[in-house]
Amino acid sequence: MGGQDRGVHRRRRRSGAGLRAFAAVLVVTGLTAIGGYAVRRHPELLASVGVDRTVPAAMPSARPPAATAPPVKVAPSPVPAAGRVPPAIGYPLRGGGGFRTADTTGAVAGRGGELLRYRVAVEDGIRNVDVERFARDVAATLADPRGWTGDGRWRLQRVGRDAPADFTVLLTTPVTRGELCGDPTDRYTSCRNGDRVVINVARWVYGVPHVPDLGLYRHYLLNHEVGHRLGHGHERCPRSGGPAPVMVQQTLGLHGCTPNAWPLVGGEPLAGPSGQYDDPIPAGDH
Repeated sequence: MGGQDRGVHRRRRRSGAGLRAFAAVLVVTGLTAIGGYAVRRHPELLASVGVDRTVPAAMPSARPPAATAPPVKVAPSPVPAAGRVPPAIGYPLRGGGGFRTADTTGAVAGRGGELLRYRVAVEDGIRNVDVERFARDVAATLADPRGWTGDGRWRLQRVGRDAPADFTVLLTTPVTRGELCGDPTDRYTSCRNGDRVVINVARWVYGVPHVPDLGLYRHYLLNHEVGHRLGHGHERCPRSGGPAPVMVQQTLGLHGCTPNAWPLVGGEPLAGPSGQYDDPIPAGDH
C-alpha cells in the first residue's frame, strides 16, 4: 500500500477455530492501582465516532504512613514488600470513551529533519496504567537511536494535553480500538487512522505468541503504528532468517524473519518489499 497505507487492518478472514465468545469483562488480577497523578481529560478524541464520554474517577486517598517496625530482629520474609511488585493491568472489552492525557512536555528527540509533536492518552477503564509512566515509555521508544529519529529524517517531541500536536498515541480497550480504527470487528490488532495512533491494550498486555519478548514487542508495536503516521506502508520479509523490517505486520506473522522492533538495524534503515501477507486476524482480543 506504500505511503497511502493508513495502518488499518481490514481483512476479515478468521482462524479455523472460529469466533469464540467474548467475556463481558476481562479482569487481570494484581495490586491496587498506583494513584497520585491528576486525572486529565481529552474527551474530544472520540467525538467523531460517537463514543460516550465518562466522568473523571475520584482521586484515590493517600495511604497512611507505615508503622515503625519494632527494634527486634526478624527472619526475612519471602513475600515482597508492598509497592515492590508492579500491579497487573486490567481492562474491560469496552472502556468509558474518555481519556486521561499526560501533561508533561518532553525534550525533542532526533538530530534533524521535520519536527512532529505528539500527545499520549490512556482510555478510562484501563486499570493500573499510570498515564505519565505510559507516556514516558512511549517517549523512550520514539527517542531511541534505533528508531525513527535515529537517521536524521525526523524529530519527535511529546507535549501535554493543551499544546498543539500532530498526532496522538492512544492506549485503548479492544472495542474502542475497533471504533477508532473504523474496523469494529477487529479487536486484536492496533492501527493508525489519521492522526490517531491506536494501541490496543490487549496487545500491550499479552503481546503475541510468536514474539516471546514482551518488551521487544511493545517497542515494535509503537514503532510500527507511528511508522504509518510517518508515511510508511506495510512490507514483507526480505530474507528468511534475517530481522523483520518494522513495517512487517509482525503482530500477525513473521514469514521466515525474526522479530525486530526497530526501523534501524546496525545503524542503517531496514526495509522489505512493499506489500502484506494474507494472515488471518485472530478472533477475540487475545
